Amino acid sequence: MADAEPGIGKKILSFFIKENDEPAKPVANPSAPPQPAAPTNSVAPTVPNVAGTANVDRKFVEHFVNLLEKANLPGPDYFEYKQALQNMEGLGLGEEKQFQAAWASFKAMGNVKDSTILKTSADQYLGILDKDRASFLKDVEKAIKDRVGALQDEQKKLEDANTAFTQQIADIQKKMDENKNRLGQISGEVTEQSAKINANRDSFEITYASFVEQIKSDLNKITQYIH
Repeated sequence: MADAEPGIGKKILSFFIKENDEPAKPVANPSAPPQPAAPTNSVAPTVPNVAGTANVDRKFVEHFVNLLEKANLPGPDYFEYKQALQNMEGLGLGEEKQFQAAWASFKAMGNVKDSTILKTSADQYLGILDKDRASFLKDVEKAIKDRVGALQDEQKKLEDANTAFTQQIADIQKKMDENKNRLGQISGEVTEQSAKINANRDSFEITYASFVEQIKSDLNKITQYIH
């Protein structure tokens, strides 16, 4: 792997995106409080690709540019041809003519006769990108397992705890209902038992008075009749 030539990163960047250094403009919201002005050196987080089909994330653009810059192969290859092709823009040529003219320029620059070098080198760069993608997706899968999995575990624990609490509340409510029913029964039993006890007391008092009265009567007669 050869050292990257000066400015190769900038060239690679221009191959794949339309550089836009304008600051990102947030959507105005009349109801939102005033926000402090953004720094003048901030740039939009996304940039349009050269094909004009999508806006791509700037941080990933920079990642892939650095990756391809470090992987730049020695000698003329796909990237040098891509630069020659880019130089054909603005000449008023059709797409086919642009590719043919770029190939003629590339052959003269690199003393190359066979276009196989373009496919071979481009395939190598595709392989590097595919390998990086596989590594990234593996990291994503691990992050999902570590972070999302942990959150899902916590979610299940909380749901199980809430289910247990719901059952406990139901059990407590059932016990409270049973207690309430028993309290109603006790109220009637208190009245009933109080009446029985009071009646028994009254009967006791009457019987007691009868005995006392009989004994006192006998004592009075003993005093009267026996000297």
